Amino acid sequence: MWSVLWAAVRSKAPYVTFPVAFVVGLVGYHLEWFLRGEPSPTAEEEKSISEQREERKLQEIAGKDLTKVVSLKDKLEFAPRAVLNRNRPEKS
Repeated sequence: MWSVLWAAVRSKAPYVTFPVAFVVGLVGYHLEWFLRGEPSPTAEEEKSISEQREERKLQEIAGKDLTKVVSLKDKLEFAPRAVLNRNRPEKS
């Protein structure tokens, strides 16, 4: 008799588990919403990460003169010394 009962419980478990889990999730969601209340979105929260990054870059370059750059002819090294001269001794 026990084997028949366990076989029936095992075969009907998804039909019982899903509604129970659904009700628990629904109650938990609404309870959390009730306890926290409605969040008031600020201007910073509404902006995406890429928009915040773009604004920060614009603020950084706002006071700089972008027409004055170092010529490539004036630069002695095109790559950082740590990359190309890592294992070479220093020239004197």
